[in-house]
Amino acid sequence: MRWISILLVALMAFGLASCSKFKTYNGPEVTRVLIYKEERKMYLMHHDKALKSYDIGLGFAPVGHKQIEGDGRTPEGDYFVNRRNPNSEFYLSIGISYPNAADRAYARSIGKSPGGDIFIHGRPSKYQNGKDDWTAGCVAVTNAEMRDVYAMVRNGTRVSIFP
Repeated sequence: MRWISILLVALMAFGLASCSKFKTYNGPEVTRVLIYKEERKMYLMHHDKALKSYDIGLGFAPVGHKQIEGDGRTPEGDYFVNRRNPNSEFYLSIGISYPNAADRAYARSIGKSPGGDIFIHGRPSKYQNGKDDWTAGCVAVTNAEMRDVYAMVRNGTRVSIFP
């Protein structure tokens, strides 16, 4: 009976370990993330080679560059990954360095806040189909895809977001 208990505990431990949301990645370095808003595509690049591509969801008002807090737009331009959140409300997330100096200056010139907290993150279950733009300006992929993105993309990686 004791052996059965030990075997069951070992099987449960193995099962829980295999369900971890944290993956490891030992492949080619992701040197850049390319996001094409109109096509709703994101590419993880190793120099000129696409390592992975993803269908994405964007901010709830995706056309145009994010200019002020609450506009629902996803930024456009060159940024970099500047933080990670393993306990994100949206599964896992990596932060994008919006707003940059130009974004802050423009918002200040019109007396508004540029906003912030722009991330690449997972999706809650009601948005898992990926066909809706629902975020506050972030880029969303499925939770399974976000496990790969989180493992592959390092802080400091350049993120280029195109219209």
